[in-house]
Amino acid sequence: MIENWRIDTLAQTLVLAADDKNLPSVVYWGASLPLDEDLELLFKAHKIDLTGGMLDENPDLSICPEAIRSFPGQAGTLIHNENGKLLSPKFKFKEAFNEIEENHGTLELIYEDLNYGLSYIAKFSVNQDSQLILAEAEINAKSPIRLNWLAAPVMPAPQLADEMIDFSGRWCGEFQQMHTPWHAGIHCRDNRTGRTGHEHFPGLFIPERGATHAKGNVYAFHYGWSGGHKMIAEELPDGRRQIQFGHAADIETETKTSFSTAPLYLAYSSDGMNGCARAFQRHIRHHIIKLPQPERPRPVHYNCWEAVYFNHNLAELKEIATIAASLGAERFVLDDGWFGTRDDDTRALSEWEVDKRKYPDGLTPLIEHVQAKGMGFGIWFEPEMINPVSSVYEDHPEWALGDTDQILGRNQKLLNMKLEEVQNFLFDRIANILDSYAIEYIKWDHNRVLPMPDAEQTRATYMLIDRLRAKFPHVEIESCASGGGRADFGILERTHRVWLSDSNDALERARIQHGAAFFLPASVTGSHVGPRICHTSGRIHDINFRAWVAAQRHMGFEMDPRELTSDEVHVLKQVTQWWKSERDWLMKADILRLDSTDPSVLAELHLAEDEQQFVVFANKIDTSSQISPRPLQFCGLKTDGYYMIDLINRNDVHKLSRGQSHLKFDGMRVSGQYLMNHGITLPWSFPNQCWVIKGKKV
Repeated sequence: MIENWRIDTLAQTLVLAADDKNLPSVVYWGASLPLDEDLELLFKAHKIDLTGGMLDENPDLSICPEAIRSFPGQAGTLIHNENGKLLSPKFKFKEAFNEIEENHGTLELIYEDLNYGLSYIAKFSVNQDSQLILAEAEINAKSPIRLNWLAAPVMPAPQLADEMIDFSGRWCGEFQQMHTPWHAGIHCRDNRTGRTGHEHFPGLFIPERGATHAKGNVYAFHYGWSGGHKMIAEELPDGRRQIQFGHAADIETETKTSFSTAPLYLAYSSDGMNGCARAFQRHIRHHIIKLPQPERPRPVHYNCWEAVYFNHNLAELKEIATIAASLGAERFVLDDGWFGTRDDDTRALSEWEVDKRKYPDGLTPLIEHVQAKGMGFGIWFEPEMINPVSSVYEDHPEWALGDTDQILGRNQKLLNMKLEEVQNFLFDRIANILDSYAIEYIKWDHNRVLPMPDAEQTRATYMLIDRLRAKFPHVEIESCASGGGRADFGILERTHRVWLSDSNDALERARIQHGAAFFLPASVTGSHVGPRICHTSGRIHDINFRAWVAAQRHMGFEMDPRELTSDEVHVLKQVTQWWKSERDWLMKADILRLDSTDPSVLAELHLAEDEQQFVVFANKIDTSSQISPRPLQFCGLKTDGYYMIDLINRNDVHKLSRGQSHLKFDGMRVSGQYLMNHGITLPWSFPNQCWVIKGKKV
């Protein structure tokens, strides 16, 4: 008997099928199938042929491949009993609960191995709005087991793909795309740092041959977990390909009777990589982020870190806040250095009491000044960390996670978040600050990796954030981990913004933001106008470039505003006012990466949800190989529609741009067909320039 199930969104169909009560395989995943498709026939057609040198039957590439069935690749589980004996389960179908109706709901499939007393549960849920399918796996045991590896439901990879795109990076260089050709064997990432990581973002795009940002078939994955993940992309000897995602290997340090994966978010698009990116972005905007005041416009931030660092002086901070408000800031964030004896990064982490030397009357005088200037107030914490030079460490060295002689990171250790006394201590200290002062925002930092991997550390951090949010539902939280080291859907379930990178270098930011747009919408992506001389790169960028790059995401400032010239003040006010006038739709827009014919141009089209308007940001990041700019083709527009387009920042045109292109002098009415098939020729410019084109459907 063949069991089969299908899962549909408007964009994709996923078909599961099996015989003999075995674990099912994904026998189809791609563009939507007709509703009357014969699924049993698809299962039979899915079988591959046999020849010499093979087993007499091909082992199934199921949603949890089983080593006991002679599967030639990586198995979906690796389990030992309490005594260390390897278990090799063979699961058989028990029951199914299919609650998917009208493209919503959940499919739950339950299998069991009576020999070892194990059960395996696969859950698939559908989100029709974002067009995503969520897949999770769970292992339950009658007696405690040790889990080394559990994959979320395993998916096949397309045969017509020549490469895969995953994401690496570093501090101040997050979301770098890695293009890896498919080949026999394994491409594996096993991130054991204890956080999402700059180095191994838990995402994967697989474009079929010929696919681009705007066209072609693409499959995409994101694993929504903050504690480090493992990804396996494997081509078997018979040519089949599998994709596995799960928690990093061996990070479940305790024996238990139940283990589960995080959600694996699945996207398919026939509209290129942008189709998958749009699905991820919309899912975050509509179903992940839960803002305390969802109708409130996203406020322009000012963060004081790169202005004062640890040198907090009330008079100076008031002066800076006054200038920031005059530039258009609506939220003032007090960064590191306000607590304990925190005069540098060697001391006082975990104390979380206001430094009376710097603030003899507490934070109230600064907060009242900030509020008088029309801004809300935010504050920096790094709750999971402790400095050995601190009163808390002196009293409780046993609270630190790991060995006493471990290598420090930024002069700090981690607190053992699993300990109840640590949870209560942190909750009480943070709650006392939030109770005592009018604080609407927390920048929650995480500046070192774990001394050893431990999934419980992540779950305990989730627990603390959830507890604080329950008590202080009005407070927004930003996830920061040395910049973008923790920017996954798991942490975003509990926070409202990510600090994408510690680099405020506009050139680096343009690249980082462009990579992050595969997953993250503008509304959750903090981007600040940095100082004239970037503190992390030493580069000097024009204020126009710095301002327009920040305006491509959730805008803010992070410099000493007293350094600004009158011309820089004028530009910053102008760009900020433009952003404010557009943010109501811009923060709900889909970011579509453009297929630029000039590799020196990184360009995006931000398309409004109602598709009635858009803005193109074209970042010139290098010198072009040709003399004149090539036309930039748009995407996502209506071929039979007409659009009024205009160059918003034509005042930035340099005198060396001597041509008579119409857009340099006036707006123009053109068809979507023209914009997408021919494109717009931008003015000539030096590198490190951003062109901004606004379009409205007419």
